Amino acid sequence: MAERPNTIWDTIERTLVGLLGLIAMAIGLVQVAGRYFFPQYAISYAEEVIVYLVVWGVMIISSQLVRTDGHVRPDLVLRLVPPQGQRWLEVFNCIVALIFCAGMVWYGWQIVDTSLLLDERSSSDLQFPMYIYYASLPTGGALMVMRYLIRLYRFLFHFDPKTMVVGQHHIGDHERPLGMDVVGD
Repeated sequence: MAERPNTIWDTIERTLVGLLGLIAMAIGLVQVAGRYFFPQYAISYAEEVIVYLVVWGVMIISSQLVRTDGHVRPDLVLRLVPPQGQRWLEVFNCIVALIFCAGMVWYGWQIVDTSLLLDERSSSDLQFPMYIYYASLPTGGALMVMRYLIRLYRFLFHFDPKTMVVGQHHIGDHERPLGMDVVGD
């Protein structure tokens, strides 16, 4: 049976972030071992590369936080209003988040473009092209925009008030946002 597109997307993101973390950990291990036991093999720019890998991982995995309600949202306020009010608060939250994430994409690409124009490189021996590092910002923003669009669509067209009561999760509900039935997922 073929996997659903959303599941494939989730798997790709999680696998990619896991690989980035694994590579960062391996570089860190080599750096520590080199520094203390084999100074001739120490990598002078290891910390820089680890930061690049971790930042890319954080920006990629941020879309998973959107999918599982892990980003900032007004949970306290949501508990005080009925399900229909919760729905419209979530719609408002999605719209505000979309504006913010669209700004991340727009301004992120401006930063990438400027870095390309200036041929900006890191100051270490690596001379890493900084546009690759900066590209994590618009990439993460674009992934979150797609997730928020899906979320907004579901709140507008597939709203289920029975699942909207905040705090009444069932096992496995962390895998889908509250208030949305999973039609066409």
